[in-house]
Amino acid sequence: MQKVLIVGAGRGGVALLQVMAESDAFQVYAVVDHDPQAPGLTLAQSLNIEVGQDWKKYLSDHTDIIIDVTGDEETFNQLREARSRKTVLIPGSVASLVYQLLTEKESLISHLEHDSYIRELAMNSTHDGMIGIDCDQRIILFNDRAAEMIGIDKEKALHQSIYQVVPLSGLPRIIETGRTENNQELMLENGTKVVTTRIPMVNESGEVIGAFAVFKDITEVVNLAEEMTNLKEIQTMLEAIIQSSDDAISVVDEQGRGLMINRAYTRLTGLSEAEVINQPAEADIFEGESMHMQVLNTRRPVRGVKMIVGPNKKEVAVNVAPIIVNGQLKGSVGVIHDLSEIHQLTSELDRARRIIRSLEAKYTFEDILGNSDDIQLVTEQAKVASKTNTTVLLRGEQGSGKELFANAIHNGSDRKYNAFHRVNCGSMPAAFLLETLFGTESSPGLFERAGDGTVFLDEIGELSLEAQEKILEALKSRQILKINSEETIPFNARVITASHINLERAIAKDQFMEELYYYLSRLTLQLPALRSHKQDIPAICERLILKLNQSFGRVVKGISKEALEQLMDHNWPGNVRELENVLSRAMIFMDQKEEIIEQKHLIPLQTERSFKREMNGPLAEQLENVEKEIIEQTLRKHGGNKTATAKELDISIRNLYYKIEKYQVEIERSG
Repeated sequence: MQKVLIVGAGRGGVALLQVMAESDAFQVYAVVDHDPQAPGLTLAQSLNIEVGQDWKKYLSDHTDIIIDVTGDEETFNQLREARSRKTVLIPGSVASLVYQLLTEKESLISHLEHDSYIRELAMNSTHDGMIGIDCDQRIILFNDRAAEMIGIDKEKALHQSIYQVVPLSGLPRIIETGRTENNQELMLENGTKVVTTRIPMVNESGEVIGAFAVFKDITEVVNLAEEMTNLKEIQTMLEAIIQSSDDAISVVDEQGRGLMINRAYTRLTGLSEAEVINQPAEADIFEGESMHMQVLNTRRPVRGVKMIVGPNKKEVAVNVAPIIVNGQLKGSVGVIHDLSEIHQLTSELDRARRIIRSLEAKYTFEDILGNSDDIQLVTEQAKVASKTNTTVLLRGEQGSGKELFANAIHNGSDRKYNAFHRVNCGSMPAAFLLETLFGTESSPGLFERAGDGTVFLDEIGELSLEAQEKILEALKSRQILKINSEETIPFNARVITASHINLERAIAKDQFMEELYYYLSRLTLQLPALRSHKQDIPAICERLILKLNQSFGRVVKGISKEALEQLMDHNWPGNVRELENVLSRAMIFMDQKEEIIEQKHLIPLQTERSFKREMNGPLAEQLENVEKEIIEQTLRKHGGNKTATAKELDISIRNLYYKIEKYQVEIERSG
């Protein structure tokens, strides 16, 4: 930090003291004036700076800079003789120019908005040279100070090409780029060195109609300027950092006009600098609102806002923050992240989650509730199955608990400490399913990864014939042949399968291989429908309410007698899954203070009496009528959305389309 002694505490001394007091580069340690009433002394005292009347008392070898603002030549000569060799003596005229350069630049730039004001300001200026040109590069403004510094008559300069008056002028470049250039050094033909700021002149429509330059003679203070921090180098460094970023970056000024973009921004949006710089902040937006303008209006940052930008229609996430300097809003900076790759990965992940759940089996036989004979019988059969290594086929309606029993069989077996993998065979194309199960040379399949664990093939009836043949071959040989490979590895995993469709009927229609059916059904468990063991509904409800309390963060304690009677009177075509959905809807719409599920919370349910009126004819026909009604109700619930319907019913979209066509279901769309 430079130690500064100011000699002279008049108006000039006050101005310099105010500037240096705000700078971290200088430390004014004393202010001296022969007049004890000088205003600068009072200001210095308020800033805890020593004051006095004799500068000799305060001058030492540790003084870096002496600023003489007395205007007295004798005092200046005395100071020059008394200073040490390393002390810089700055005369008052130079100090005044430095002060003017630092303080007048901001006020000048902030007011250069309209041609009429520019002309008025230029006419009233006495210290700065000012030149303005139009789009034809003709001089339209040329003040007396500019004529004095350049050495040309004012009247001869007006209406001439700028290059005839200032051959190295950068003003035409400002018209082309629309960008402001601050504090640029320029050498005039007469040897005068000036520092200039060039500004585009923009009309109310945002069009560049000319350029304006304000410049000062800095010949006398070049040595001092070179000792100070080179702001241009810092700016270049910052621009290099921004350009090296892989994230797209854009910067706008306080009016929302583009100041800077980087190469990553151009690659992402497809917009060049000419299409963005000095253009409104909305120039890059294809769909959405400008976050730059929102931040400029609110002075608050925004994060993670999604929008579509540029002619490439890129979907992006935008983070924008205000640029505030000394409490003043100077603009905003935005960082744009390309979401296309993230969306692709998310989509693949979501697809994988829908297709395959690879996790440890989470249910045991203790989770199978019910004291009815039907449930007790099938549970005992499942416990026997868990002690064997044979394949098991679980049959039953949708929502009857096939996955629950598959989990319990695995956890009740010697394989419980090994992997458990579930695959929905109806949710993926045949080729992808085969790669998932059997793997490739570069990626192991689930049969291999399961090791000595269990693979649960749900909806086995949805398998293509190609997949059926491949699985049958693996079961017969107990070998896994990877896709597009000659490599075989041992097949040690146990296979449990499940289906809600009539496999015998599928065999008769040549849709399912009879030999594979016999391999899979060596031990078959028929899970009862909920309507056949309604006496277990209270116990099942109690367990489901505990589970839903954890999911919803509720403290529901139970269900009323009237509500339970309504549940007991329903035919439950969707079985336990439907019961869970009914309870979850009830808990969602309950008031937070309510602790008991009442009848009013339940959605209207078909009673067993109305169900019995429809139960006429062969069993297959009755089941199809029920299935058709469930599909119609679910489609109405989702406004005809087949994807949401298939997801809730836990069937493949292909299977849903087949059933809609089979039952001639009429789809009512919302809106």
